[in-house]
Amino acid sequence: MPSDSRLSRMLHVLIHMDQIGQPVTSETIARMLSTNPVVVRRTLGGLRAAGYLSSVKGHGGGWALARSLDEITLRDVHDALGSPRLLAIGLADDNPDCLVERAVNAALGEVMAEAEARLLQRFGEVTIGALSRQIELPKAWLDAHGRTLASD
Repeated sequence: MPSDSRLSRMLHVLIHMDQIGQPVTSETIARMLSTNPVVVRRTLGGLRAAGYLSSVKGHGGGWALARSLDEITLRDVHDALGSPRLLAIGLADDNPDCLVERAVNAALGEVMAEAEARLLQRFGEVTIGALSRQIELPKAWLDAHGRTLASD
């Protein structure tokens, strides 16, 4: 099963959007993520529906932050993306009548539910603003790349 990198990618995008400070087009974001603008619009649409982004059509338009990164947690973005699965471990269902399989699934299911609950709790404690402040990019890099991203 391939890993779901949407959370990581959207955190990346939101931090860049904050650094750029002006609307960013789907095409620019798609180039940043090496994906298709349609995928970007579909994914960012969930963040807009949750109130974290706004979008403006036309010349000078694009996607912009609707809230401060200090008001948005990792959990908020995870939820806006449709609450993608956090753990890749699956339970066996080859023989549901097998007592061993049922016992194993019950034990694994309980532990995974606890782990997921703790992970989601921790996601709710970390703002994207706090994450952004951990990144110390040189001003020259921000000037060069911010202008490039915003004007592409």
